[in-house]
Amino acid sequence: MISGRTRLIAHVGVPTESFKAPMIYNPFFEARGVDAVVVPMGCRAEDYPQFLGLVFRLTNILGALVTMPHKVATVGLVDEISTTARIAGACNAVRLAADGRLVGDMFDGEGFVRGVLRKGVPLEGRRVLVVGAGGVGSAIAASLAARKVARMTLHDALPASAEALAGRLRTHYPAIEVAVGPADPAGQDIVVNATPLGMSPGDPLPFDVERLAPSTFVGEVVMKSETTPLLAAAMARGCRVQIGLDMLFEQIPAYLEFFGLPTATADELRKLARIAY
Repeated sequence: MISGRTRLIAHVGVPTESFKAPMIYNPFFEARGVDAVVVPMGCRAEDYPQFLGLVFRLTNILGALVTMPHKVATVGLVDEISTTARIAGACNAVRLAADGRLVGDMFDGEGFVRGVLRKGVPLEGRRVLVVGAGGVGSAIAASLAARKVARMTLHDALPASAEALAGRLRTHYPAIEVAVGPADPAGQDIVVNATPLGMSPGDPLPFDVERLAPSTFVGEVVMKSETTPLLAAAMARGCRVQIGLDMLFEQIPAYLEFFGLPTATADELRKLARIAY
């Protein structure tokens, strides 16, 4: 029940049709008696810098969940960012501090690696390919590096983006071998699709699945459907996979703590969620 005391969390991005967060947060808030609500807010890239400042002028705003295509732009629009967000070059959460400053953080990568580890897949010493060096790909790469993978290959349709991310990783994690190369999954232990490919019907696959070994673990960030075409193809080759929603469920406890709200386990959130595709 929304009342005059309800605090708002804006879920900002475009298009909003693929948003799943409201179907997870809001049932949890209802079950726990938390007077807050996550509201999808579609905002185009050209309007976002002005919009972010204006939405935080609302007297009942608690924070914002930030998704594509605004994660990278958010870094330059807030007053303070975490170390993780600095390495990732992107933010996916913003809160209003008591002194009025906007504080940004990044939880995509943490959610992704928590999900992988909960499936019993080790990360330390592994070879990893991350396809996509935008906001979510950079965050995942930063969190994988923090878990001491041995080698990381980065690929992006814009080579300059991959090179920039590689430079940041080498600065903060000099012990890890970081390379920029083709989106070739051969010889990799873990492969991550951190691109939007799979959100629209007819999208090509982000890499050649015929070069996947059955032992390779494949992670997805797209949440348009639970089993994306990439994951279906990977499973057909015998690969273990992680769906996009797992990354979201695993990072929500960190979001709740960031916003100063009661936290939850990923399992509790799954039980309460009302996901629809």
